[in-house]
Amino acid sequence: MTTIRRPSVASLLLIQRANGQDLGSATGFVVERTGTPYLITNWHVVSGRDPRTGANLHPSGAWPDQLVVAQNVAGKLGNWELKPEDLNDADGNSRWLEHPVHGRKVDVVALPLENTTGVDLHSYDPWAEGLDVALGVSRGLSIIGFPFGLTGGGAFGIWVQGTIATEPEIDFEGLPSFLIDSRTRQGQSGSPVIFYSDGGMVPMADGSTAIPGGEVTKLMGVYSGRINAQSDLGIVWKASVIADILATV
Repeated sequence: MTTIRRPSVASLLLIQRANGQDLGSATGFVVERTGTPYLITNWHVVSGRDPRTGANLHPSGAWPDQLVVAQNVAGKLGNWELKPEDLNDADGNSRWLEHPVHGRKVDVVALPLENTTGVDLHSYDPWAEGLDVALGVSRGLSIIGFPFGLTGGGAFGIWVQGTIATEPEIDFEGLPSFLIDSRTRQGQSGSPVIFYSDGGMVPMADGSTAIPGGEVTKLMGVYSGRINAQSDLGIVWKASVIADILATV
């Protein structure tokens, strides 16, 4: 019986490419909507540009035209296959979906996956209500991704801990996000941010406690980087933005 935690498999290593050349690495995860799997990651990962200024992020000046996704081989836990996904269609238009109101100001996109033959998709569900867990400031969360492109063996994600730094019910800087205090680094952009408990008592929002009898995972949002290079405060886009992006598909 495997003891590997599902979130370790659900985070996907991404390689940015331009004209066949690797530019860098990032993280993503899958959400399914109306029978279609979508890769969730950051706008700056697919565009190669700063969402605030539009400035190019790679020193070469290149923009990615493809993401290579380390997908889980179907029925073979612990095996991965690199699956390329084009970022533009045949007419040169971007294939990803952005936030319907804020556009790139919300640094999250959904890219419909086209190359999923022979893979197992370990999806998150941003629409799931689940347990009404108490998740206020100072609560610990997990960011599961690939700092500096490193993995936890094979292509298993690396777990980094952080604490909620701003009231999650309040929008940071007027956008659907909150801050997390965590020592994250390059390559973790696009990581799922989750509350996770592997058993025992879980504090509930109404002040009570629950004993679920198993693992509890609640998707809180999408990590997109630190507020600046000197700070350990990072931005988490709320899980609700994923639902907003996919509301019309």
